[in-house]
Amino acid sequence: MATWNITQTNYETANGFITTAHWTATEVDGEYSASVYGTCGFTGTPTIPYAQVTMQEVLDWCWAGGVDKDAIEESLAANIALQKNPVVESGVPWAS
Repeated sequence: MATWNITQTNYETANGFITTAHWTATEVDGEYSASVYGTCGFTGTPTIPYAQVTMQEVLDWCWAGGVDKDAIEESLAANIALQKNPVVESGVPWAS
């Protein structure tokens, strides 16, 4: 299961309205890990005072606003599966 985090927000100083949220999603399976970073933007007026907004609320806003939680988590799991069972390797045959 991926761990989601809001790493930063941008907000209007006049009213505390969060205009942008910077998020990460990270999946760890033993020694393998995959992560992704993104942003989502908001428009409107604040409904919750800035100091009372929780990370879960901002994550919910991101998911409701178009960040596809399921697709991102599937992508992270696929990335880890490829790390465990690579289909492409790199190197040169003459250097062993």
